Amino acid sequence: MADPDKEAIAAYLDESTIFVAYNLNRLIGVAAITFEQDQAELKNLAVDESHQGRGIAKKLIFKAQDYAKESGSLSIKVGTGNSSLSQLALYQKCGFRMQYINEDYFSGYPEPIFENGIRCLDMVVLCAKL
Repeated sequence: MADPDKEAIAAYLDESTIFVAYNLNRLIGVAAITFEQDQAELKNLAVDESHQGRGIAKKLIFKAQDYAKESGSLSIKVGTGNSSLSQLALYQKCGFRMQYINEDYFSGYPEPIFENGIRCLDMVVLCAKL
């Protein structure tokens, strides 16, 4: 759900730490983080549409942040699309601050991505100190 590029997901999945959320034995949320030196990266965060708006994403983010800190990371970063307005708000509510923009990051995806009536072209990178 969080990334339509299955090849991009496959490239980091084996080296990721995965956190999951269940409701009545049904998988409803997932977060994946990777580590590089003293920084963790939240590579993927997804919550089933029928369970969004219930704080599940925040719980997954906080769990990932706690785990990253316990693992020795000093900060955690996340990248999201310029058109991902609710995700940008969520990350900022969880203590992330905007750091930089990777222009045209999503322009090479096989299919154009549109959210909130906006074409997703750029990646906004946010970072939180742990």
